[in-house]
Amino acid sequence: SWNHFGYSNPYANFGDVDGTLVYDAADVAKSSVEVTLPLSGLNGFSDKFNAHLRSADIFDIAKFPAATFKSTKVESAGNGKLKITGDLTIKGITKSVVLDATLNKASEHPMKKVPAIGFDATAKIKRSDFGMNYGIPNIGDVVKIRIDSETIQAAPAAAEAAKS
Repeated sequence: SWNHFGYSNPYANFGDVDGTLVYDAADVAKSSVEVTLPLSGLNGFSDKFNAHLRSADIFDIAKFPAATFKSTKVESAGNGKLKITGDLTIKGITKSVVLDATLNKASEHPMKKVPAIGFDATAKIKRSDFGMNYGIPNIGDVVKIRIDSETIQAAPAAAEAAKS
């Protein structure tokens, strides 16, 4: 979400996200996350706005079809809390970002019968750091990122196929 002329704080959602999450409860420093966000799935809830988000003014998805995040460090921040530091790449520009994460639950998924994990995370970035200067200062430079994740373990066959 971001501030729009002081009147509102609109938001957009990313559609399909592809990635890998490794969580080690015994030693969170061994945990990691790596995701790819295809920008074609970006949804600002209006066809006209979606087209603008995808244009060269903002994400320029013709040249940069995806954003990525790859953790470089995961550390405990107290009871069920994590600090996940990583490299966020948007429009070919990579900056270090810290996600403040809350572990909601890690256990066997009751319906799928495989390990699952859920967490929420937040961060703030400056879009100008990633070459997205359109509308500043009327349209806020600071973007609040909110991540809600429920992830299940890949099936063993799929995990093995992904390694080869």
